[in-house]
Amino acid sequence: MATPRTSLPTITRASGDPASATADVLVVATRSGDDGAVVAAEGLAKKPAAALTAAAAAVGHTGKAGSTARIPAPAGVRAASVVLVGLGAPAADEDAAKTLESLRRASGSVLRSLSEVESVALAFPVTNAASAEAVATGALLGSYRYTAYLSDAESKTPVSTLAVVAPAAAQSGLDRAESVARAAADARDLVNQPPLDLYPETFAQAVVDQAAQPEHKKAKVRVEVIDEDTLRQRGFGGLIGVGSGSTRGPRLVKITYSPRKASTHLALVGKGITFDSGGVSLKPAAKMEEMKSDMAGAAAAAQALFAIARLGLPVRVTAWLALAENMPSGSAQRPADVLRIYGGKTVEVTNTDAEGRLVLADALVAAQEESPDLIVDIATLTGAQIVALGARTSGVMGTDSARNRVVLASEASGEPFWPMPIPEEMIRSFDSTTADLTNAGGRAGGMLAAAAFLQEFVEDGVEWAHLDIAGPSYNAEAPHGYTVKGGTGVPVRTLVELADLLAGA
Repeated sequence: MATPRTSLPTITRASGDPASATADVLVVATRSGDDGAVVAAEGLAKKPAAALTAAAAAVGHTGKAGSTARIPAPAGVRAASVVLVGLGAPAADEDAAKTLESLRRASGSVLRSLSEVESVALAFPVTNAASAEAVATGALLGSYRYTAYLSDAESKTPVSTLAVVAPAAAQSGLDRAESVARAAADARDLVNQPPLDLYPETFAQAVVDQAAQPEHKKAKVRVEVIDEDTLRQRGFGGLIGVGSGSTRGPRLVKITYSPRKASTHLALVGKGITFDSGGVSLKPAAKMEEMKSDMAGAAAAAQALFAIARLGLPVRVTAWLALAENMPSGSAQRPADVLRIYGGKTVEVTNTDAEGRLVLADALVAAQEESPDLIVDIATLTGAQIVALGARTSGVMGTDSARNRVVLASEASGEPFWPMPIPEEMIRSFDSTTADLTNAGGRAGGMLAAAAFLQEFVEDGVEWAHLDIAGPSYNAEAPHGYTVKGGTGVPVRTLVELADLLAGA
């Protein structure tokens, strides 16, 4: 089955007085003031602004961040109804990153709440490309609905047209938002697809098909798929070992984007376990269905590259997708088996549920053969990440420079990352008397220990960052802001920002 592709709304720029915008719903941003909500939309005429302020007071809308109130459109407003959405009080420290994130969350929360609406106009304090991009990104991601497997999908159709009221100079922000949000939505689609239909072979084919789209062919994106037999011949022991329990064999997918003006090479390495049962070290049944998301790192790596190519950023990017299905069977790897990772190091398997690091090790070694300037691996690697940082903040470890770059990119994207260390003593928990390493260490500091294991497959002097996105990549709780239930698309936006930083550097 082909990978379903969610339709996002068409986004356009509107100019002039927001009250004159043609749309079913006009969304108007408000802020908290001393005497109640204050309209914060740019360019709104005095009479409609006063009418909306009075209406906000009448329905008890205070402008508190994230609060919404839908009201009939007052006189002078062309739309049929108006949604007031709060941005909260103006930031005292004028933190640009926080301000932009408040715009994303506000527009996203409104679009999540709207149904049976075809067109929406957004009137926010948009003055430049950055604020326009923030509003559009939040709205596009908030409008996301995964309906591929619903028998009544047509009744769940989201908004089809979005118009952001913005000056002409902000158009570039809308264009960028459309491309990056599209990438995040495509990553969400992959994460949300059931593992019956998404497995290493079909994941690889989905990437091949996407690269064949005209916009990606124009950017000369290339895809190489290394199949199971070739992986075995070339000594990719991690992928072969992890995939040995499934009837659907592993794949290593290499995607390349090489613009002529590129002076920097970024390598993205994504963990792509299309379903993780734990293997012979079987997981508990509770919430095992969420393990369809164990390929979110590979989805993010692929879609970030496609977005970077569409944007034409002058950075060479190579994405390595390490794809396998971790299943228990008579042919599955066992605890006590020894695998030879690509490049020669041996690993004693002491827990078959610590499989992501095995496929990543193969791909990390392969990625280094091209001597990239920076390697970033992305993985739903440990439950310890959720214990340490919760469900919305990812961890980043690695060399100081690489780790700091990721943090800077995440601050710009609005996807929180927290820098964590790799204490030197962590690697001792992987000591083996049979092989170079075991694949499972102690419980304490599990996220840091997993990074220490991966570090053993990164050569000295290589700039490398490890992103543990176990919690933030999949939202199993209530939707919030522009984050819907299911796949989130984290950290596609951070990876695109990182490429932007490298281009500027």
